[in-house]
Amino acid sequence: MYGVFECEEDFPDALMYQLRIVFKLNPDKFGFMAISDTRQGIVPTGDDRDSTRSQTLAFKEAVLLTNPSNPQLKGVVDDKYQYSCENKDNKLHGWISDVDAAGFWIITPSNEFRTGGPPSRTSLLMLMFVSTQYTGIDIDVTYKKGEAWRKVFGPVLIYLNSTSSDSDYRNTLWNDAKRQLSEEIESWPYNFTRSHDFPRAEERGEVCGQLLVRDRCLDDEPMRARSAFVGLAAAGNVGSWQTEGKGYQFWTQTDNTGRFNVKNIRAGEYNLYAWIHGFIGDYKLDLNITIQPGNKHSVNKTNLGTLIYDPPRNGPTLWEIGIPDRTADEFLIPEPDPAFVTPLCLEAADKFRQYGLWDRYSALYRHGDLVYTVGVSNYSRDWFFAHVTRNTGNSTIWSTTWQIKFNLQHVNERGNYTLQLALAAASYAELQIRFNNPDVVRPYFTTNRIGYDNAVARHGIHGSYRLYSIIVPGNRFKEGDNTIFLTQARSYSSFDAVMYDYIRLEAPAD
Repeated sequence: MYGVFECEEDFPDALMYQLRIVFKLNPDKFGFMAISDTRQGIVPTGDDRDSTRSQTLAFKEAVLLTNPSNPQLKGVVDDKYQYSCENKDNKLHGWISDVDAAGFWIITPSNEFRTGGPPSRTSLLMLMFVSTQYTGIDIDVTYKKGEAWRKVFGPVLIYLNSTSSDSDYRNTLWNDAKRQLSEEIESWPYNFTRSHDFPRAEERGEVCGQLLVRDRCLDDEPMRARSAFVGLAAAGNVGSWQTEGKGYQFWTQTDNTGRFNVKNIRAGEYNLYAWIHGFIGDYKLDLNITIQPGNKHSVNKTNLGTLIYDPPRNGPTLWEIGIPDRTADEFLIPEPDPAFVTPLCLEAADKFRQYGLWDRYSALYRHGDLVYTVGVSNYSRDWFFAHVTRNTGNSTIWSTTWQIKFNLQHVNERGNYTLQLALAAASYAELQIRFNNPDVVRPYFTTNRIGYDNAVARHGIHGSYRLYSIIVPGNRFKEGDNTIFLTQARSYSSFDAVMYDYIRLEAPAD
């Protein structure tokens, strides 16, 4: 199934926050959901979420099941935002009927129609085509009068299967659905569609090349960009693919030599974008790439040769916190409150999806905000995964200030240092930075108000990526002990927060 949506030039202005298809399955039968090999479990019914059977938690979508129809679910938190994943992983999910040993599966062999690129998150409780749930209004979903627009969403496959009611029928159904997914990926792009808006394989193009990364503070020679994400999206600024919501995107990952081949690209004009694990920033090729409509008699393939990415770097590293991977996954993710545990998220890789982790900060740092000492602290245990507000009780919420303590044996007062600050998420936040004096009224640097990610409340480990390269005159530091104060200044709710990806202090260039 697929849909062709159109906005003609004479249509009035419109905002399309969500575009989705919802399937209403019989709750008396389909009560088990499978998202991945490890995220599977019984889901409550709508009646279980009624106020007579549950307790509403910090927001209406999250409830504690107190008297569910299935006793196994008593004491479990149910929250629709726990049922989500990134676009790159959103290929297969569905429900199983324990009554009939039957499965209902949504199979998406290509994400070319989805918004926000591979890391963008989307709900798995429905078939979501367009959504601002996990990025907010930063996603471009505004359609102005006079702007003609037309787009194909899908195709996706609704796959039904069944098996004998033996003891392992759930695994049988899940594994069969995975087998079917492999077949659909092999068959992409489909050739059965009758719409001229959906080009077949021979009408599409390919772009290939090799991506290297050059950071002379790490290696004199360019390094192979292994497992980098490389993609084509609408022409725009560096990183604009994160908020591009109207066109198509085509992505792949490089091999161990940095080589890539982006396949099945629809005709159109694009820019090539990339980002590389272990390096800050975004790459964009300063060249518009035009994919011409192909035909079955010729291969439409563009070879870009060798491309080199120079990540932001002004000087050698003095110290660093985290891993530049565009997430906060490497930091301290606390154990959930035992009263609010979700069995669906017990695996270590899904720990960040547990409910109420934002309140664990106040419990863990009850006597004062986070202090990180370079050379002594370990970011995996001493750096909380989200810079959240402090809940002091009685509906009182305070902003919080974290400290990074470090020692400089020598200071170049005439040189400029650089603080590379990469954020993995921001939700209605303002991050202020001060050096050595927390009481200065005016911060040295502020992001101002940023972000609509809602990553904390909606159980994410990242949202939209932001990078700030902050130039700091040497006279801001002193020989000996120094402190950087990071203040998340907005405290209107428990969910005003930032997540850090990576922080690095660079010395002045030689």
